[in-house]
Amino acid sequence: MKIQGKTFVVTGGGSGMGKELVLQLLARGAQVAAVDIRQETLDALSAEAKAGTRLSTHVANIADRKRVEALVQEVLDHHKVVDGLLNNAGIIQPFVPVKDLDYDVIERVINVNLYGTIYMTKAFLPHLLERPEAHLLNVSSMGGFMPFPGQSIYGATKAGVKLLTEGLYAELIETKVGVSVVMPGAVGTNITKNSGVGGPTQESAGNARMTSAEDAAKIMLNGIEKNRLHIFVGSDAKATNWMIRIAPKRAINFIQKQMKKLLG
Repeated sequence: MKIQGKTFVVTGGGSGMGKELVLQLLARGAQVAAVDIRQETLDALSAEAKAGTRLSTHVANIADRKRVEALVQEVLDHHKVVDGLLNNAGIIQPFVPVKDLDYDVIERVINVNLYGTIYMTKAFLPHLLERPEAHLLNVSSMGGFMPFPGQSIYGATKAGVKLLTEGLYAELIETKVGVSVVMPGAVGTNITKNSGVGGPTQESAGNARMTSAEDAAKIMLNGIEKNRLHIFVGSDAKATNWMIRIAPKRAINFIQKQMKKLLG
């Protein structure tokens, strides 16, 4: 799918990978509806982008189904059509085992990561199906296929996003809607801070190799243009995918030891 001249909706568009996706889509000649839960990040995005009417911003909690349903008309009122949906928004959990997680934390992670992706997809998919060509991209994680201690609920939601997206690919294979699922490894964003949790950050990770948000967005958009089903972001995502397929138990033991070192 060619990006130039198309209209895309990007969730989590105010910061991190979402912000880079918005800026790079605009640079490639697209129109963008940027969705974020924070007005201040959207205001900063608008000031930086200087894209005029090619960019619209929308404050919305994607875990609120009624708000998502209302969002559709807001986007259509501004842009008239929607050619692409990039479900990028997501949060992590506190770096603690499941036994120590409160139910409200568990429900928040599930609501944002899984239900938010479902709500956005259900709301916008009918409009994607009306277009001559369109694309749906959902961001999962390498945590969606490789278990990370202290992120078990997060991983479960991202595994759900992965299988959901693969199911959508199968359902839409005879339509003009392309489908991609993204498995990022460690990306240099503020997801820990934005999720309201403590834990490893880019600084505390030390020598761990991270993909920049800019490079991650470029890989994702190139994947859309090449209509790839699976898009791996970072050498760590590619390596863990290989490890879990070749020697699952050994791979899990290795990750457990690495996380124990990182978390102290």
